[in-house]
Amino acid sequence: MTNNTVSNTARVLGAGLRALLVLTLVCGVIYPLAVTGVAQALFNDKANGSEVKDEGGQVVGSSLIGQRYDLPLKEGEESPAPDLKWFQPRPSNGLGSNSVNTQYSLILSGATNRSGDNEELIQWVEDAKAAVVKDNSTSTYQVKPADVPADAVTSSGSGLDPDISPAYAALQVHRIAEKNGLDVKEVEELVRDHTSGRLLGFMGEPRVNVLELNTALRNLTQG
Repeated sequence: MTNNTVSNTARVLGAGLRALLVLTLVCGVIYPLAVTGVAQALFNDKANGSEVKDEGGQVVGSSLIGQRYDLPLKEGEESPAPDLKWFQPRPSNGLGSNSVNTQYSLILSGATNRSGDNEELIQWVEDAKAAVVKDNSTSTYQVKPADVPADAVTSSGSGLDPDISPAYAALQVHRIAEKNGLDVKEVEELVRDHTSGRLLGFMGEPRVNVLELNTALRNLTQG
């Protein structure tokens, strides 16, 4: 190998090394820091996971991800019973078991992918509707099967929907009032305060974030 060949090879390797260092610095350090800085400065809440905190400042979850409100699993039960002191979210029937976050029976975010005439899905819906009627009927308020909205008996496409419809929230008001010793109008006002309208006035549907609503309920009952 001649001296010129060695020199050219060294120059090429040197140029490649400089390019690698520059790209590493720009793409691996400067750009991530810039994006993180802008996100923290302009979108602090979203950049940190849209955390929901209680009155004491304790993080209780994210407003973007639904969570269950269940009683401890009893011996012999396949799944825990819902804790009826709290507003209940949509069903969370998913793709399988999850040993990491046992609050949701999901291994991945996703729907069941069953067709509308699937016998198992139809049975799920019928069982869920009967449970909603039973759980939310009180001595002074009787839920009718026709009053049960679709989101009360079906899971969302992701299986992790944090919101329910105002109709489903309203259906739970009497049960929440009875279980927590509150006035019905007080609970209705709580639901109204946590009902969000359509995005820009026309996109999507009105919705109620269950975690935010239950956090406000906890603050009210413990205040």
